[in-house]
Amino acid sequence: MSSERFVTSTLNKKDTVQDSTLRPQRFADFPGQDKIKERIELYVQAAKERNEPLGHLLLSGPPGLGKTTLAYIIANEKGAKIKSSSGPVIEKPGDLAGLLTSLEEGDILFIDEIHRLNTTVEEYLYSAMEDFFIDIMIDQGPGARSVRLNIPRFTLLGATTRQGLLSAPLRSRFTLNCRLSYYPPEELDIIVKRSAGILGISIDAEGGLEIARRSRGTPRIANNLLSWTRDYAQVRADNAITGEVASQALTMLDIDDNGLDEMDNRILETIIVNYRGGPVGLKTIAVAVGEEEGTLEDVYEPFLIQSGYIMRTPKGRMAADKAYHKLGLEPLRREKSKKNESLPDLFT
Repeated sequence: MSSERFVTSTLNKKDTVQDSTLRPQRFADFPGQDKIKERIELYVQAAKERNEPLGHLLLSGPPGLGKTTLAYIIANEKGAKIKSSSGPVIEKPGDLAGLLTSLEEGDILFIDEIHRLNTTVEEYLYSAMEDFFIDIMIDQGPGARSVRLNIPRFTLLGATTRQGLLSAPLRSRFTLNCRLSYYPPEELDIIVKRSAGILGISIDAEGGLEIARRSRGTPRIANNLLSWTRDYAQVRADNAITGEVASQALTMLDIDDNGLDEMDNRILETIIVNYRGGPVGLKTIAVAVGEEEGTLEDVYEPFLIQSGYIMRTPKGRMAADKAYHKLGLEPLRREKSKKNESLPDLFT
């Protein structure tokens, strides 16, 4: 299977065109992530002044925060060509060899979801990243032989939503490691207003902030909600997005004032109502809400944990006081065990 073959439907193609239109092309147009952006800008500027290829760079963080966008901005600011692929697509060492040998001096190879690389393929990256060659085995058995392929000096730019799944040898070979975090509503508001301007959407200050507040700290979700609100306003509000119109549109999607959707609330209700606030295992929650464990862990949990609704403990997930208040319930006060009652407050 070739690592550069992609099959897209007409709908996906349309979405990709719109998404690429909304993507910033320069650091100056990329709102938020100021500390990360400053580091990367310095990193790129230093490489440009020395007229050298960039060192290898790893971008990590939850989905939708702009890792792919930053990769293309880096290539654009550096003036380098970029070739992109993804971890699951590169199945064999031959796929990787094809990608690497097609690069030119100073090019950037962007691998999305790099933590999903095949272990064998990943090991071939070690020599490619450090010494810019790979050894490919040809044939099998007594006639097997190794062929060394030299590779131009390139930059590997990896993106991952699960940095913990990267092996230590691969992670240590990245010169710079940058983790993106969720955006505050004020920065998402800037993104919403920028996207609305590009798409020619009429939106007032309250409308933009209402969408930003309900976007779970994620630009991709903000743009998706803006697109839905535009459709709602077109049909029911004369194409004008106000705070009230945005609230009505997002309530129609069961997205509340804090950005929690129907599944988020089902997770909280399951932990609190069914299991007295926890602790309860992820597998049990997944069965109770009818969703895959991986989806809960990658899509829903990060926001719920960082927003202070649930806690991850060695025994399982527990609901925080904020989750009880969200559902209009009084937090459950657990009785101290006899063992703890005998200890001074310092230890309890």
